[in-house]
Amino acid sequence: MHEVTLLINIVVALVVAFIGGVIARRIGLPTIVGYLLAGIVIGPFTPGFVGDTETISQLAELGVIFLMFGVGLHFSLSDLWRVRSVAIPGALGRMVIVILLGFVFSHIQGWTITSGIVVGLAISIASTVVLLRSLIDNGILNTYHGQAAIGWVIVEDLATVLILVLMPTLVNTSSGFDWAQIGLTLLKAAGFVVLVMFAGTRLIPWVLMRIAYTRSRELFILAVLAIALGIALGAAELFGVSFALGAFIAGVVVNESPLSHQVGADVLPFQEAFSVLFFVSIGMLVNPDYIFNNIITIIAFSALIVVGKSVVTLLMGFILPWSGRTTLVLAVALSQIGEFSFILGQEGLSLGLINRDQYSLILAGALVSITVNPVMFRLINPTEKFLQKIKPLWRVLDRHSTNQISVENNLKEHVVIVGYGRVGRHIINLLNEMKISSLVIDSDAERIEELSRRQVPNLYGDASNSEVLTHAHLKHARALVVTGPNEDANGLMIAAARQIAPELPIIARASTEEGITHLADLGASDVIHPELEGGLEIVRHTLMKLNFPLQEIIRYTDAVRHDHYNMQVDTEEEHRLLHDLIHASGHLDVTWVRSISNNELIGKTLAEADIRARTGASIVAIVRNHKLIANPKSQTIFEADDHIGLIGETEQIQAAEKLLTSLEEPESTKTDVDWET
Repeated sequence: MHEVTLLINIVVALVVAFIGGVIARRIGLPTIVGYLLAGIVIGPFTPGFVGDTETISQLAELGVIFLMFGVGLHFSLSDLWRVRSVAIPGALGRMVIVILLGFVFSHIQGWTITSGIVVGLAISIASTVVLLRSLIDNGILNTYHGQAAIGWVIVEDLATVLILVLMPTLVNTSSGFDWAQIGLTLLKAAGFVVLVMFAGTRLIPWVLMRIAYTRSRELFILAVLAIALGIALGAAELFGVSFALGAFIAGVVVNESPLSHQVGADVLPFQEAFSVLFFVSIGMLVNPDYIFNNIITIIAFSALIVVGKSVVTLLMGFILPWSGRTTLVLAVALSQIGEFSFILGQEGLSLGLINRDQYSLILAGALVSITVNPVMFRLINPTEKFLQKIKPLWRVLDRHSTNQISVENNLKEHVVIVGYGRVGRHIINLLNEMKISSLVIDSDAERIEELSRRQVPNLYGDASNSEVLTHAHLKHARALVVTGPNEDANGLMIAAARQIAPELPIIARASTEEGITHLADLGASDVIHPELEGGLEIVRHTLMKLNFPLQEIIRYTDAVRHDHYNMQVDTEEEHRLLHDLIHASGHLDVTWVRSISNNELIGKTLAEADIRARTGASIVAIVRNHKLIANPKSQTIFEADDHIGLIGETEQIQAAEKLLTSLEEPESTKTDVDWET
C-alpha cells in the first residue's frame, strides 16, 4: 500500500476538529476553542494518535495566507475613516500600553527583552474571528459601537502586518537594534507594496473580469487562488517579506475589483478549511503538562489579557471622545486574543525569540480569554447601569454621546432581485418606474456591467452562497425575489435568507411541482411555477369570459396558488371559494363605462341622476384622475371622463351604459319631462 501520510493527517485533523467544534458550539463557546482542543488531543503531548506536526504546520501556512487574504479583501478605508476618532488613536494607544504591560509581566518572569516584546505584541492584538462572531451573536454588528470595534481591529491587523515584517530584525538585538537592517526591511516591504498596488490594481481586476466572461466558475476560482498564493509566495521569495504581508496586499488589490464579493464567497471555503488546520496545528504545540504545572502563571497571564485590556480601554474612554456605551462595548469585545496572536507567536517561536513554554502560555491565555469572552458580553448592560448610578463618573465617561452618529446601511426599504434575466429585468424596470430602490444579484459579468451602466445597485456573485447574501442588507429589505430556474440553488438562497431575515417576504420560482412544496417548506412566502401559472391564467380568462365576477375569480385562483397549484379542488377553502364563485355568477355583470363630456348627467349629483331608479343598475365605484372613489356618496357629482363602475343584470347595465354615453339633446328637442318630479 502506498504512503498516504498527508491524507491521513488531513482527515484525522478535520474529523477531530469537527467534533471539537460541535462540542464547543453546544456549550456556547466559539468553535476556535474546539479546534485548539482538537489539536491538543492529536498533539505529541497526549496519548493516542499523534499527528505529523510538520505536515499539518505546512498546511497551516495556507491557513495564514487565506486569513490575511480575507483581511485584505474586506479592508475598507472608507469604513475605517468613519470611525477614525475611535479606531486609530484607540487601537494604537492601547497596543502601546498593553505591550508595556506584557513587557513588565515578562520581566517579573525573568524572560529576555525580546521574549517580553514578542509576548507583549501577541497579547495586544484581538481576534477578528472571535470579535465578528460575538458582535453578530449579540446583535450589535451594525451599530456604531460594533463598527467602531471592527475599525479598531482593522488597525490592529494592519499593525500586525507591519510587525511581521519587522520581527526578523529582532533576532540579533544583543548589541542593539540594527537600524540599517530595519530600514532595508521596511524599504523592501514598501517596494513590494508599491509594485503590487500600482501594477496589480490595473491588471488583476481586468484579469478577473476576463475570466468571469468565460462563465467557468472553476477557472474563476483557480484564478483567485493563483493570485492569492502567487503574490504571497512572490513576496517571500523575491522581496524577503512574510507570506502574511503578501496575502494581505493581494486581498487589498482584489478588493478593487467589482467582483470582490464573489471572490470572497469563493475563497471562503478554502479560508475556513485551512484556518481550521491552522488552529489545530496551534493546539498541537500546547503541552498540557505545562498548563497543569504553571496554572498560577496562566491565571495571572489570562487576567492581564481579559481584565488588563478591559481596564486600559475604559481608562482611555475618559480621555478620548467616545460615548460611554461605545467604551463598554470596546472594552469587552477586544478583551481576548486569537489567530493573529498565534501567528505572531509562531513567527517568534520559529525565529527563536520565544521558547515553547512561552508560546504555550500565549495559547493558554488565548483559550481562557476566548472562553470567557461570551460571559463578558453579558456584563455590558449591568455595568452600564451601575456606572450610570455614579452620576459624576458617568457624566465624564459619556460626555461625547451626542457626537456619535449611527452607521447606516447604504440600502434600506429595497427589493433584492436574484437574477437579471427576462423576469428580473422586467421587475427592475417596474420598480424604477415606481421609485422603489432595488439591488440585483447576478453571476453574469455582462449583466453586472449593464446594471452598472443603468446605475442599478448590484452584486456580482452566486447568491446561493450565503456569504454573498450577507452583503444584500436583507434585514432592511422589503422583499427578496428569486427568479432563477435552478431549484437547488433557490433552496439554498431561501434557507440562508430566512435565517438572516426571518420576517422577510420571499417570492421564489419553482421548476417542478415537487419543488413548489420544497421551497415553501424552506421558507418562501410565495412560490411561482411558470407553467402552472400559465394554466391558472387560462382558467382566469375562461371564467371572466363566462361573466363570473373578477373578485371571486381572484380569490379562487389565489387559493389554488397557495395550495401549490392543486387543481383537484380537495381542500375546504377551495370548496368554499368555488361554491361562492358559482353562486356569485347568476345573471350579474360588472361593467366600467366612461362618461362623455356632453352627456346630460355631467354636473349632476348621483342623487339627481338617480341611475338605479331609471335603469335598475347600481353605481359601485368611480375612477377619476387615476383615483378610485369606492361606493360614491349620493352628493358625488358626475364629471366628464369619469370611469363609472356598474353592477346589475345585463339589460340593466346596457340601459345605464346608454344613459351615460348618450349625447345631450339639443334645447329645441327636449321634452318638458321633469326627472325630479
